[in-house]
Amino acid sequence: MSTSRLLPQPLLNWLQQHADALDQGQGPADELVPRLGQAGLLRLGVPSALGGSDGTIGDAIEAIAQVAEHSLTAAFVFWGQRTFIDYVVNGESPALRERWLPTLLTGELAGATGLSNAMKFLSQIEQLQIQAKPNTDTEQPSGLRLDGGLPWVTNLQPQGFVVAAAVDMGPGQPPAVVAIESGRTGLQRTPDLGLVALRDSRTAALKLKDVVLPADQVLARNGPDYLRRIRPHFLGMQCGMSIGLARAALAASRAACGPRTSLQAPLQALEQDLAQATAALQAGVASGQYASQAAPLFELRIALAGLVQTAVQLELQATGGRAYLQGQAPGFARRWLEAAFVPVVTPSLTQLQAELARQRAQAAPSAPSGQLAPAVATA
Repeated sequence: MSTSRLLPQPLLNWLQQHADALDQGQGPADELVPRLGQAGLLRLGVPSALGGSDGTIGDAIEAIAQVAEHSLTAAFVFWGQRTFIDYVVNGESPALRERWLPTLLTGELAGATGLSNAMKFLSQIEQLQIQAKPNTDTEQPSGLRLDGGLPWVTNLQPQGFVVAAAVDMGPGQPPAVVAIESGRTGLQRTPDLGLVALRDSRTAALKLKDVVLPADQVLARNGPDYLRRIRPHFLGMQCGMSIGLARAALAASRAACGPRTSLQAPLQALEQDLAQATAALQAGVASGQYASQAAPLFELRIALAGLVQTAVQLELQATGGRAYLQGQAPGFARRWLEAAFVPVVTPSLTQLQAELARQRAQAAPSAPSGQLAPAVATA
């Protein structure tokens, strides 16, 4: 269903072979990020001057979608790695670009976003969970000391990683965004969280106790401005996961239902809706409109999640009772659980709907005295 194939055949074969195992935590998880790097996917949309292959962020979105057609676990890790690369590319520290980009782009070094909490903070959903204070150590007088934690971070590869996080700099100062290496004293990674699916996504929690951070590992001193600039890429690439999963379910539905007419109309309508949403996402990201107008991007994320749910329901209808027989509907049970993840990945649909409602309430004119303001829809 994609017009341009970005996945080389060896990676495609590997994903098809290991998709179920990666979902259930029994796959070759350590190979995943290096294989994405070997396939050149991590370089898409990165300037060639920085080691990338040029193109646009739209190319990265499409690549994530194509990976998600075969494994949402792989696409989720891909999103985490590529999003962290985006943070470094757009950050304020040339030293980090020089130090980390070469191995991030090959997949030798794992990058974790860690900014889900920050995105919720930006939408006034929750407070920042890491506090920072100046480092007053006489031997290392610059930089910061960090305390706090992150309850859910993906792509925390056990062999090593770097993670981005927003930190509270104290009263009167904007939050900053920093990058933290896994080897830092005081940084603790928990065991992988007990997910019901996507188990090889290396998702765990982080705890920080008096972690010393060098000054050159600050990605942005004005975190809110930086987060607004990178949010379109963060969410746009996240939408690629939904696009790919919906494509996979629709393709399986067509293969299962054959020429039966009862499902042809809803399948065709859903395919058209998906194509239109994908085109709208690509156009909005390319134009840069989402940097100043986040609501349309939130609405697209919600709409795409709805298309995923409808697509897997159609696949179930097309497959019928065979969907409940092991080995009779390859990939269906995995896609069903993958689809259940889409509404809850941060920012969740509930959080996005609440933010849209808040924005609409702020934009609505005050009702005249004695009248009630109209109810606010939550999309």
